[in-house]
Amino acid sequence: MLKMFSTQLSGLFKKIQDKEELAIEDSARLLAQAVIGSGKLYILATNEMKAIAYEATESQEPLRKGVIWRADDTFDNISETDRFLIVSRYSTDKEAVKLGKRLAEKRIPFVAISTVLSEENESFVHLADVHIDLSLTKGLLPDEEGNRFGFPASMAALFVYYGIRFTIEEILAEYE
Repeated sequence: MLKMFSTQLSGLFKKIQDKEELAIEDSARLLAQAVIGSGKLYILATNEMKAIAYEATESQEPLRKGVIWRADDTFDNISETDRFLIVSRYSTDKEAVKLGKRLAEKRIPFVAISTVLSEENESFVHLADVHIDLSLTKGLLPDEEGNRFGFPASMAALFVYYGIRFTIEEILAEYE
């Protein structure tokens, strides 16, 4: 089972790399503006995606100027030099959509990482300056009844996060 999961996960990573490579580069450029300038890079991550926020702020290699955004935070100290990264399982996550709308109203640039669901639902895909689609709509493994399980949303988002992070580091190296 682990071998099959590993194969499927590798395929998911390859799909993200192939389809979202330019969006990852654009995301890094946008977010690097806060790191290079006087801004902060705020991260809102919902549910299991909090792993990305903690990786960016509490890991052995934290992202420069990375700060976790909490639902009760206010916009009192947010400036035009700040940038946001919103990470959620789906593009219709209510907390993520709410923040995306607020950022769009205030014209604060942000990047979003999620799986795009039907456009019929309220979504933040078109609000984001850059959106990266995880393309993870079902589990990776089949069970004996034909259902799917093994839904590694946080692993896929961490893969994207590291792609963005490595690109930010390359950008910063050019400025130093």
